[in-house]
Amino acid sequence: MEKKKVLVVGGGGRCHAIVDALSRSEKVGKIYCAPGNAGIAVQAECVPLKDTQVNELKDFALAHGIDLTVVGPEVSLAAGIVDVFDAAGLRIFGPTKAAALIESSKDFAKQLMAECNVPTAAFRTFDDYAHAYEYVREGSFPVVLKYDGLAAGKGVVIAENMTQAELALKDMLLDDKFGKGRVVVEEFLTGPEFSFMCFVDGDKVWPMTVSQDHKRAYEGDKGPNTGGMGAYSPVPIITDEDIEYSMEKIMKPVAAGMVAKGRPFKGVLYGGLMKTPAGVKVIEFNCRFGDPETEVVLPRLESDIYDIFSAVVDGTPMPEIRWSAKAAIGFVLASKGYPGSYKKGFVIDGLAEAEALGDIRIYHMGTAEKDGKFVTSGGRVLMVVGFGDDLKSAHAHALKAVNCIGCDNLFYRKDIGWRVL
Repeated sequence: MEKKKVLVVGGGGRCHAIVDALSRSEKVGKIYCAPGNAGIAVQAECVPLKDTQVNELKDFALAHGIDLTVVGPEVSLAAGIVDVFDAAGLRIFGPTKAAALIESSKDFAKQLMAECNVPTAAFRTFDDYAHAYEYVREGSFPVVLKYDGLAAGKGVVIAENMTQAELALKDMLLDDKFGKGRVVVEEFLTGPEFSFMCFVDGDKVWPMTVSQDHKRAYEGDKGPNTGGMGAYSPVPIITDEDIEYSMEKIMKPVAAGMVAKGRPFKGVLYGGLMKTPAGVKVIEFNCRFGDPETEVVLPRLESDIYDIFSAVVDGTPMPEIRWSAKAAIGFVLASKGYPGSYKKGFVIDGLAEAEALGDIRIYHMGTAEKDGKFVTSGGRVLMVVGFGDDLKSAHAHALKAVNCIGCDNLFYRKDIGWRVL
């Protein structure tokens, strides 16, 4: 059997986890990653193309006989990479630009949920600052304000009072901090959040194991929102009944709703869900693998991921999807100052010692190579994932590995998984 050539589009920890999963496939020979990063370069050939250079990526795939392309980040999907590859007769895993709207427009997602009777927070959408201000002022606090477009995970503000709400509304509607767009004002829901990613092909939906990430920068869920400071899987507080309800009342109806709208979804549909006192409700949808959840979910996958991707892309029968009984917990090591401004170029030591502990995977999020050493080059730099028979042992194992790593400019949260530990 001739081994397949695969191109992974993107360059963070999520893409490293995808590359890592593909490297365990017996079907896959050569893996390229564009643009990749210094850690990914150990397992794949990095290609100096940005994830938004969709035409150049298409030309690369044609020139190199790529059998399958897998898309990591939402910006590539929103730029229409799948449409461009489809038109060129190339196999690609991910939703079209029309289907990616479920993430790139919060308002579209909310309207879809309303039409499909999917449980979510009550909402109203505004493009006028004065109207939004008036509506929020007359409502109750806390209130959730969401920028309608893509904002790299930073376009959501939970305002505790009118001062905070006014600042957020100015950012989003007057100063166009994330671009020209509208604002969705939502009721504030309470309860534990969890990430439920599913492989989707039209109205067919296959669940992945659930995970939970930690968005706040500092321990005890304090500080600003980030792209995620760590994650773990499984999530003991989410029951089999919760998962069944989420499949039948949320993920399947939404997949069918996308088909009915003429925007059939292919790829990974990510449900950001919350277990509220009134049952599971949707916080948001994403049109791709979550980050940092992918780094704790995909290492637990025992089936061949190339076969899974192929079944979705080709519309062929899905093989059995098996998950390891081992628990996974991951700590993000971030540059001091993140999610604000931070410095780059700090040398990272001790990675080999950390990996030598066994049952550890280190995914590179923002690293570069300089003089043969890994250096920091992003806000989130590394994710250290430990495995164990339960979350407690996985946590201890991961922390031991983190303590092997030396770098003058990194910080991390020690309390990943605290809700269940």
